Amino acid sequence: MTAGPLTARRTIEEFKKCGITHIAYLPDHYDAAAMYPALSKDPDITLVPVCREGETIPLAAGLWLGGKRPIVMHQCSGFYEAGDSVRGLALDLKLPLLLMLGYRGWRADKPPTDSAATFIEPILKTWGIKYYLLESDADAEIISRAYREANETSRPVAVLILKEFC
Repeated sequence: MTAGPLTARRTIEEFKKCGITHIAYLPDHYDAAAMYPALSKDPDITLVPVCREGETIPLAAGLWLGGKRPIVMHQCSGFYEAGDSVRGLALDLKLPLLLMLGYRGWRADKPPTDSAATFIEPILKTWGIKYYLLESDADAEIISRAYREANETSRPVAVLILKEFC
């Protein structure tokens, strides 16, 4: 991981390299100020907002079955709310799905400030979902690597977003 900013612009560039067509999305504090406005203006990627994180997985599954290239984006605490959909759709149906999860409560040099951070990595490991950590623009190629791996293995792969976008 490399220190420095994580920008919406660079992240969206990686999404486009992957051919992402849709993002099933629930805004959170990691991306509300920078990512949401940038995605809302982008003509190449359709942003599909949801009311609850549990809606993102079935929405992405339907888009994928319809020939689109969706990803899911929300906070790691939302991953817990989406758990049954992750298990019953993404894992059981072997969906090649990229999960972009804000790592709520993560701190580089101190213990987590939130139980959401305490549990996300152990839960991903328990469910056999490989994950990567994304901290800065210098690490942004992780997005393409994770997306490629999801497609090669027909399994969800997560990218945990460590910083707010700027």
